[in-house]
Order: sequence, then structure tokens, then C-alpha cells
Amino acid sequence: MSAAAIRRRWEVIGLAALSLAAAGWSLMPSARQSALQWIDEVCSAAGRPMFASMPTIPGAPAVPGHPATSVRVLSCEPLPDAPGKNLTTMVVDFPPLARSAPHRHPGSVTAFVISGHLRSQLQGGPVVDYSAGQSWFEAPRILHMLAENPDPARAASLLAVFVTDENCGPLVIPEPPASP
Repeated sequence: MSAAAIRRRWEVIGLAALSLAAAGWSLMPSARQSALQWIDEVCSAAGRPMFASMPTIPGAPAVPGHPATSVRVLSCEPLPDAPGKNLTTMVVDFPPLARSAPHRHPGSVTAFVISGHLRSQLQGGPVVDYSAGQSWFEAPRILHMLAENPDPARAASLLAVFVTDENCGPLVIPEPPASP
């Protein structure tokens, strides 16, 4: 593995830790020390072999004529203070001009742009351009009408943090094509 790949992996793990910290504090506001211990345990798990060997899997369905996204699962852990709920973190990579087909997610999602620029539109909302360091929230089962990397030359990636019911997946629900 190259030095750049190792550095990028640690950057992603750091971003995942920040997202987990936010989730931990929001789920356990009265137990700051417990949240810190939980975050430390989950973040240290990201380096263990179980997560180091997680495969790259397809992302949301691609739009014909556009490259597909790919997804790397970083972690999937039960939330001890929210029985029946899991927290899943993943990196979604968008090659240049990649676009996903309309889809939904079964739980709440926070998306944080790690690199590049992404364009997103949720049902009932405007098309919004996001740059590295910006984020958006998706309520459970809301229609994600557009997710794309509009750049013809540079890839983009985001960190997605899901809070869902048990079973860590599937996390993408394709939207059936509209009837003629």
C-alpha cells in the first residue's frame, strides 16, 4: 500500500471518528464520559482485521451512461443506548461524472463530503452543490433524487453515517422506474 493510500485511509478513519463522536453525543447527551469510551472502542475497532478487510461494494444504482459509485463499509455497530439501532459508516466514492439513480435509505443519514464536489437533491428540495467539508442530512425513506459528481476530471468522495434498525443493510433502496 502506498504512503498516499495509507494517509488517505487514516484521514477517512479520522472523519469516521468525528462522525461517531457527533452521533455518540447526540444519542448519549447525559453520559459524556460513556460516550467518549464508546467512541474510543468503536474507533479502535476500525483498525481491527474485521473492518480492514471489508470489501468494496456497489453503491446506489448508476444512471445509464454514467460511471457507478462504489462503497467501502468502515463499520457497523449496534448502539448500546438505542436498542435495535445500528450505526454504519461508509465511504462512497464518485468517479468523475458519476451519478446515482433515485433511491431511498431505510434510516437517517448524514453525508459529509470528504473530497471534491457533489451535487445532491432530496425530494421537495433544491439541487445543492457541496464541497469538501460540507454535509447534509437525509430523513429515513426520503427520495434522494440526485447524487452526482459534476466534475469531468476529478473524483469525489463522501462519508455516510447511517442510523438504522438492526442488520446493517441493505442501506440503499432503489426507486422503481416511473411508469409510462
